[in-house]
Order: sequence, then structure tokens, then C-alpha cells
Amino acid sequence: MSVLKIPTAKVFRPALENYRYKGFFGGRGAAKSHFCAGLLIEDSLVEPGLLSVCIREVQRDLAQSSKRLLETKLAEFNLGEADGFKVFRECIETPHDGVIIFKGMQDYSADSIKSLEGFKRAWIEEAQSLSQRSLTLLRPTIRADGSQIWASWNPRRKSDPIDVLFRQQLPKDGICIKANWRDNPWFTATLEGERLECLEKNPDQYQHIWEGDYESVAEGAYYAAQITEARGTNRIGAVGADPLMQKYAFWDIGGTGNKSDACAIWIAQRIGLQVRWLRYYEAQGQELGVHITWLRDNGFGSALMVLPHDGVQNDKVYAVSYETALRAAGFTVAVVPNQGRGAAMQRVQSSRRAFPNYWFDENGCNGGIDAIAAYHEKKDEARGIGLGVNHDWSSHGADAFGLGAIYFAMKPSSETQNWGQEIKTRSYGVV
Repeated sequence: MSVLKIPTAKVFRPALENYRYKGFFGGRGAAKSHFCAGLLIEDSLVEPGLLSVCIREVQRDLAQSSKRLLETKLAEFNLGEADGFKVFRECIETPHDGVIIFKGMQDYSADSIKSLEGFKRAWIEEAQSLSQRSLTLLRPTIRADGSQIWASWNPRRKSDPIDVLFRQQLPKDGICIKANWRDNPWFTATLEGERLECLEKNPDQYQHIWEGDYESVAEGAYYAAQITEARGTNRIGAVGADPLMQKYAFWDIGGTGNKSDACAIWIAQRIGLQVRWLRYYEAQGQELGVHITWLRDNGFGSALMVLPHDGVQNDKVYAVSYETALRAAGFTVAVVPNQGRGAAMQRVQSSRRAFPNYWFDENGCNGGIDAIAAYHEKKDEARGIGLGVNHDWSSHGADAFGLGAIYFAMKPSSETQNWGQEIKTRSYGVV
């Protein structure tokens, strides 16, 4: 009998034990995928008839899968049909009627996912993109005795479902390993050149790309340069409120009557030219009373509530608006008028101009900073053209943030409830 020797980096050796959940996160060049591919082939040899699935959130064709890497590993280990491995276009057969298949989770429904029952290995590639729906479908499906769920990814956000599972709520029968380029004994000179070039030319992305840190600024984000500059000048850190100065609560109400949208609120103060962003709040599917309770419980009951133009729209059932409801609850309210077409980009442009005067309390505004750091343009990659603002999870926080920039740019002479009424009839533009 021949002996298959698979060299394994020290950082991955704990994962050779029989854990049900195995997570591997970190930056580029750590060989996370190479380890998983080698382990999957090894397990297919040790356990004849093993059924395995390699998963991505979206997989439009096999070129996006790990199939080519597995084929490379088979050639590297000198394994072929004589050893029970046979490569087909859609799958790889393994010894004694085992198989490795390649699927996108978005192709599965609650019924079709049942086709994976009996599979004992599930390797989630690019797991940072896996949705909560997909994770919820997958975990109870891969349930055969001795089954395992693996995930490999470069972290994006702390709130991503895979990070919550492996780095915040790791199951008892689980292991999570951080691996970076320096943990790879086979790290090549070519990769080292790329790493150093990234460090020199793209320093704001280096920690995310190569060191496995969370994405502090999304590539192509509207505020990428501004956030990087703010961190470099220590304007994101510990920022306190001035007890004598007016506080403002800038809202994005997330769409009247649509409980699937999030409500976002930024708390800020203006002191001379400086704007201090003190707290950020976001909640999804909650009634107005929940937001009001948060404001009062955190000492913002006297803040001026600044609403976007749709804050005056009445609920279709109860004939009440956010404006009237907040006034009835004892708050002072101002409503910024509709900026018309291109309103989203007007908010972006106004925020960019004002950003040098912005200071952020990092602990209080962490979620909001994540939102504006991810706020970006939607693109048609095939045609290479921009399609305007990408309305995703980051939009609500970014819209409320931009509303603050619009409000302060208007420089009202009186920031009272009467001023809030006055500006409804005032025409203006952002230059």
C-alpha cells in the first residue's frame, strides 16, 4: 500500500481533529483554500463513499468554484482513476461511489436543500458572502453522523453571518483558525511582491486584503478617501459631547410603512465649524415608540429631530406622520425639504466637502462608520458604467449621515421648531 503524504502548515494542524465546525479566516496568501482542498481529498480516501459539497452563496458557473483547485491537488498527489478519483465536468467522483459536487446556495429552497441530506462534508468558500438564510438552510441539512461544515473566508464585516457563527458564537464542537501570509511556509516570491505593492499603493485596503482585518472601507466607497484621512489624523476615536451645546438627531426613516427597512439615527453636535458625531442607532422592523425610547434612555430627549422630506408623509392607515408623532411625543422637529432628482449624490457631495471638519466617537458610532465606509456606487461590470447609488444595508445609515451634511450646509439662522416649518417653503440647491 502506498502512503499519501500531505504537508500541512503548522497553523492548520489543530483542524485535523474531528470537529464538526471548522472555520479558517484571514487575508490573502494564507493557503486556506489549499488546506481545505487537501483535507477534502484526504477525507475522501479515508472514508470511502463520502459525499461532499463545495458551496458558495452564488455560483454561476464552475469557474467560480474550487473544482479546478481540487483537480490541481489530485495531480499534485498523483491520484487518478486507479485510486478511485474521476473528474467529470460537473463533479468529481471519489472512491467507492463517493462524490464531490459544487453548488450555489441561492439555487436552493427549503425543499431542494433536502437533496444534500446524507452529505457529510460541506465546504463553504468565500464564506463572507454567505447569507443568514443560506446558513440557516445548510446547518440542519448537513446532519449525518460524523458530518462536518467547513468555512474559509477573508473577513468583511463583524456582522456577517459566518463571522457571527465562528467568531462570536462558535459551537462547542467547533474550531476557528486565523491564518495569514506569514503562516504559509510556501508563500511565494510573486505573492510577496504583490503584498508589498499593496502596502505601498493601497494602504487603506492592506489590512483587510492581507492581514484578515474587517473591511474598514469598501473598495470604491464614496467616503473611502475621507475615512482614511480621518483615521490618519485621529479624528475617529474618543469624542465627547459638549453639555452646553445643542444636540441633533438626523433620521432616515427607512420608507414609510415598510417594516423591512431599517430606521437609522445619527446624534451630532456642531461646535463652530466642527461637527461631532456622537452616537449611531439602527433598528429594523420596529415601531416608532422603540426609537423614541432609545432616544430618551440615552439622554437625547432634548435633541432637535431632523427628518428627511418623507417624515411629513402620513401613514396610509393611521393618518399620522413621523413629524406629527414626534411632536406629539414632546420633541422639537425640523424637516429638510426634498432635494429632488439626484438627492442621494447631493448628500454625498455635501458630506465630502464637510468631512475635514467631522470628528467621530468610534465606540458610539461604530455601526454608522461601517455603513458610510461601505456606501458605494452600483456598477454594471460588463459595460463598465455606474448605475447610481447601490441601495443595500448601508444606505439607511449613509442617508441619515448625508442629511446632517445638508442640514448644516444650509446654515439656518434659527434652529427651532419654527425654523423647521419655515424651510418647507424655501427653495435651495447644493453647490
